[in-house]
Amino acid sequence: MKSENKYLVLLILVGIAVFFVNLDAIYINIMEARNFITAREMLNDNNWIFTTMNAEPRYEKPPLPTWLTAISMSVFGMEGLFGLRLPSAIMGIILVVFTYKFLLKITKNIELSFLAGLIASTSFYIVYSSRDGQWDIYTHSFMMLAIFSLYKLYNSTKNWFLYAAISGLFIGCSILSKGPVSIYALFLPFLIAYGIIYKFDGTQERRKALVLLALVALISGGWWNLYVYLYDTRAVAEITSQETGRWLNYNVRPFYYYWSFFIQSGLWTIPSFVALLYPYLKDRVSNKKAYKFTLFWTLASVFLLSVIPEKKSRYLLPVLIPMAMNTAFYIEFLFNHFKSIKTKEAAVAYFHFGIFALVGCIFPVAAYFYFESFLQDILLWYLLSSISLFIIGILMFRFLMLKKIKPVFYLSVFFLISIVWFGLPMADKINVNKEYSSIVNIDRHLDRYNAPVYEFQNFTPEIIWEYGKPIQVLTQRGQVEIPSEDKFMLLTEAYNSDSLKQVFSNYKTTKIDSVDMNPVSTKHKQRLYRELYLIERTGNR
Repeated sequence: MKSENKYLVLLILVGIAVFFVNLDAIYINIMEARNFITAREMLNDNNWIFTTMNAEPRYEKPPLPTWLTAISMSVFGMEGLFGLRLPSAIMGIILVVFTYKFLLKITKNIELSFLAGLIASTSFYIVYSSRDGQWDIYTHSFMMLAIFSLYKLYNSTKNWFLYAAISGLFIGCSILSKGPVSIYALFLPFLIAYGIIYKFDGTQERRKALVLLALVALISGGWWNLYVYLYDTRAVAEITSQETGRWLNYNVRPFYYYWSFFIQSGLWTIPSFVALLYPYLKDRVSNKKAYKFTLFWTLASVFLLSVIPEKKSRYLLPVLIPMAMNTAFYIEFLFNHFKSIKTKEAAVAYFHFGIFALVGCIFPVAAYFYFESFLQDILLWYLLSSISLFIIGILMFRFLMLKKIKPVFYLSVFFLISIVWFGLPMADKINVNKEYSSIVNIDRHLDRYNAPVYEFQNFTPEIIWEYGKPIQVLTQRGQVEIPSEDKFMLLTEAYNSDSLKQVFSNYKTTKIDSVDMNPVSTKHKQRLYRELYLIERTGNR
């Protein structure tokens, strides 16, 4: 096996260890619930084109990731989170692999590219997105495939039209995953950085292939939007208006909100920051031109994201891709020169890796006192995580004293793997909400009162997902639609109970139950709590 393929296999194994293991350990979140509901309704109601959520049009998100999730759902079932999150984990592997392959094409440096792949596979938001059923990982993974094919188009003497078609198709897949998000946040910064550093020499000769690329991207990425607009114009117009308002008025943050972007790499926060210090690192890297390219790509992505008024931490995912490559240059420098650099210069690496070594060493004691009250429930996982992290911490300290930075780096990767393998199962056991009451429990009232159930003002995705079928919302565009039945049940958030009684003042309203789907006791979210009322028509109405 070629050396390149050996590193590739190792990278895939690390990706599997980080993205696939204990994939169902963490409870479902609101973004996942929305997406999984849409996938379920695809299967149950055959809504593969006109996508829905709680039986209402959901055109905010294009359907490709939902299609893939629905296919996985049909294979693995609708209950297990592993099968629902599996497509995201696979997309995470694809992103890591093509981060490696892309940097290898540019630098011809296998170890550097392998380091970039490892850093990507263990960067916080890449890990989070690959283990979570949300669509960001899809759009950026597909775009990375498109960028790789575009690079081959510009650096090959033949097969231009093939590479153009492939690149255009993957751009279309990216658009079908989350609209133009990745075009703006990943592809455009790439074009800026690549144009500055490598130029786009040969564009004139390749202009026909580039036209093909644009056409394939436009057709494959835009057909669904055009189709639903033509056949459901009113719903598309309403949703587009709402989404436009959110981009301008929802989660608005100042321009500098993303300036701490390197923190989102998690495990690699300090090395990522050092790698951004161009005056320090420019003469220490193995390939200055490639280093400048990854640096400009990273900074261009941050700048363009900063211009958009709406900002969320998870929107920084595309930044972590070039930043992983950029950080690899600093790690490679440490590999080659750590023993010879001055103590003051090495202090940053000592501090960074020393933190993880210290955490590993003190984890058994700290975790014992923190988890003491429910240690019996997590004893096995506590022992496994304590043993693995303690051994890793001791080894890291030993190799740091010997100034052997390479094993320390790889031990950091195993540090994260240990948390995923042995730490995550503890999350399912601690802080469990003892008052938890599932929405499915209301079915006993359906039989008892022989009455349908509605939502009063709005629905919560996690509740609808748990219930297994849509619940009609009575309040639409500020107007309450009164059900035709003489007797029905109504779910409402606690703070809306007075409003409910006012709207149904001519009815008999009786609270008969409550639903509390907060999974943990330490954080109570009102939107996961419902009061259930029996509404009965009176003779005076």
